Amino acid sequence: MSGPVRAALGLGSNIGDRRTNVNNAVATIRDFPGVTVVAVSPFVETDPVGGPAQPDYLNVVVVIDTDLDPHALLELAHRCETLARRLREERWGPRTLDVDVLAYDDLVSEDPVLTLPHPRATQRAFVMVPWAAVDPDFSVSGRTVTEWASTLDSSGVRTVAEVHD
Repeated sequence: MSGPVRAALGLGSNIGDRRTNVNNAVATIRDFPGVTVVAVSPFVETDPVGGPAQPDYLNVVVVIDTDLDPHALLELAHRCETLARRLREERWGPRTLDVDVLAYDDLVSEDPVLTLPHPRATQRAFVMVPWAAVDPDFSVSGRTVTEWASTLDSSGVRTVAEVHD
């Protein structure tokens, strides 16, 4: 790798102390070697998408510059989830913390362990709306996040606060 690349992570929590879960993950990301946090979106609260009945989510998008390779970045995401005591009991079920690698520069990968860009990111207002607020020109699959956000129904995305560490 010739230098840092821009990447984006999506964080969400809907059980436990949601704000603390997300803020702790942002702090872990911020303190990790090889990662520079460029921007953190405001908190948005959203209805859950798919899965069983469950509480609303608190979501943010974290934009970073990183020297980590994509799989090391995924390991960092899993580390954040582990620190939040995430249990993987039910697909799309409630969770203390979910961290997704949304995009890694313009890398396209069909790797079953880490598909990039995230296969459903452009279909989710709870990802695109906060992402567009902090890095509107990031390109995903040939369109900016702002363009993607403008195609989505964002009526269920409620901005609630800035992230505070």
